[in-house]
Amino acid sequence: MAEASLPELRGDAEATPCPSILELEELLRAGKVSSSHVDEVWPNLYIGDAMDSLQKQDLRRPKIHRTVRVSPYQPPTLASLQRLLWVRRATTLSHVDEVWPNLFLGDAYAARDKTKLAQLGITHIVNVAAGKFQVDTGAEFYRNMSLEYYGIEADDTPSFDLSVYFLPVARYIRIALSVPRGRVLVHCAMGVSRSATVVLAFLMICENMTLVEAIQTVQAHRNIYPNSGFLQQLQVLDNRLGRETGRL
Repeated sequence: MAEASLPELRGDAEATPCPSILELEELLRAGKVSSSHVDEVWPNLYIGDAMDSLQKQDLRRPKIHRTVRVSPYQPPTLASLQRLLWVRRATTLSHVDEVWPNLFLGDAYAARDKTKLAQLGITHIVNVAAGKFQVDTGAEFYRNMSLEYYGIEADDTPSFDLSVYFLPVARYIRIALSVPRGRVLVHCAMGVSRSATVVLAFLMICENMTLVEAIQTVQAHRNIYPNSGFLQQLQVLDNRLGRETGRL
C-alpha cells in the first residue's frame, strides 16, 4: 500500500518556518511579566496558580447557593407496604430468627422447643397467640426453665385490634432487653403476622424507626407478612409517632 502523502500547500505564499527554541524563549522573556496569581488569557478563560485557588476560593467564579430542601416524611400507603413485604420473600422459613440484637422472632415450634430456647439463652417469651385453641403454652409450660412469660390472646384476623398491646409489649421488650443477658423470643403460630406486628411496633416506639424502616430491619432477617388490618394499625401508629417526633 502506498504511503499517504501530506497535502500540498495551496497559494503563492510560502509556509512560515517553525520558530526555534531560542526564538520561543526570547519571545517569552520579551512578554510582560505578571505578578498576579491569575490572569485572563482568553475571554472567560483564566490561568492561575494554586495559591489563588486556595486563598481566594475561586472568587472570580460566581457562587451558586443552593437551598437543601428536606422532603417531609410521606406515610406509606397500604398497597406500598404490601409490595414492600413481598420484595424479599424466600422460599424457606426458619422456626426462629434474631431480627434485632437479642430479640428473636419465631413460631410455635420454636416456642415449644425448650432445648433450642436454652441454647439461644432466651430469658423472656412473648406469646402473641396465647389461648387454649392456639399456642397453649403459658407460664406453667416453662415452669422448669428460668424465664419470664407474657401472653396475649390475639387472633390473626384483620378485624382484631392488636394496637392496644403495642405500647405495653414494647415496654415489656425494652425492659427485658435491658436486663443483663436479656434475650427475648416473640412468637405466634407462624411468626409472620401477629408476633411480627408487635416487633415492628417495638422498633417504632422504642428505636424511633418509621414503619418502613422497621419492616426493612426485620425483613433483612426473616420473612414477615402482617395481615392488612395489622398493617393499618401500624400505619396509625406511624402517623402518631410522626406527629410527635415532627416527621409529619
